[in-house]
Amino acid sequence: MPKVKRIDHVAIVIDDVDAAAAFWQDALGLSITKVEEEPAEKTVVAFLPVGDGEIELVKPTDKESGTARFLEKRGPGMHHICLEVEGLDDMVAHLKAQGVQLITESPAQKPDGTRYIFIHPKSAQGVLVELYEKP
Repeated sequence: MPKVKRIDHVAIVIDDVDAAAAFWQDALGLSITKVEEEPAEKTVVAFLPVGDGEIELVKPTDKESGTARFLEKRGPGMHHICLEVEGLDDMVAHLKAQGVQLITESPAQKPDGTRYIFIHPKSAQGVLVELYEKP
């Protein structure tokens, strides 16, 4: 059976990186270690490492993106949790066999080789879950 290894990150949708950074850095003492554009997801992401994982501050860059629609409908806040898995293809097959609804039919891949897919919130008690498999 495929295995969940750890929580990779928690993503928070924001509309202003500087305002969000003021809280996470100034109030909690976390540091943004990098900010990068994610063209495939139409976002800019600021990364704040915490232990073995990260908090990601996610700002949409396109008003038509899913993240922008989320922000418009719900406002800033918790967007998704990401779990690192071992054997993403096996996990996807297992989830489909269990009747779990996925956002897309197959995993996407980031430039660094990380493969990912999202589980629809309807199948996860209202939580958007991302699954990562790192190279």
